[in-house]
Amino acid sequence: MPQLIAPDVRVHASFLAVMAEFTAEGRGDVADESMVGRDLRLWSHRWQDPAVFAEYVAALLADGDPDRPRTDGRVPCTNLWWAEGDEMLGRIAIRHRLNDFLREYGGHIGYDMRPSARRRGHATAMLRAALAPTAALGIDEALITCDTTNVASRKVIEACGGVYEDTRGGKLRYWVPTAP
Repeated sequence: MPQLIAPDVRVHASFLAVMAEFTAEGRGDVADESMVGRDLRLWSHRWQDPAVFAEYVAALLADGDPDRPRTDGRVPCTNLWWAEGDEMLGRIAIRHRLNDFLREYGGHIGYDMRPSARRRGHATAMLRAALAPTAALGIDEALITCDTTNVASRKVIEACGGVYEDTRGGKLRYWVPTAP
C-alpha cells in the first residue's frame, strides 16, 4: 500500500523513471515554472550519479529546516514522496508559510503524480495523507492552487475538502481544512 515517505536514496532507480516520464510529457523546459520543471533544469543532467542523487535528497530534507538560510523568497518546505516499497509514484511539497507569490499562485501544498500512476486515486490519497503533517505545522487551512485547465487536480483538491475561493492569474485557489 502506498504511503508518504521522506525523500530517500533507496528509490533512486524509480525516481529516475518518474523524471523520465515527466520529461517525456514535456516538463522541464524554461517555461515550466513548477517544482518538477525547476528540478529537471537544475538536477536532471546529474541525477544518474548516486552521490549527486544523495545530495539532492539531502537538499530536499534540508528544505524543511525553518532555521536554514534561504534565497529568492523561498520558505521552509517539507518534501514527501508517495511510494509503494521502492516504487515512487508521486511527490508533494508542504510549504510552512505563504509569501506573496505563494499566496497568489503556489499555495501551501504542491504535488505531482507520475504520468503512469495517474487516474488510480493516488493523488487524492497522497493529498489526504499530507493533511496531517500540514496540520502539525500549525496550518489549519491549506491554500492549494491548480491551473484552471487542470480538471484532474481540481477534482483531487475538491475530493479532499477544498473550498473554492477564486481564480487569479490562471490559477484556481482552494482552501482545504487540514484537521479531519
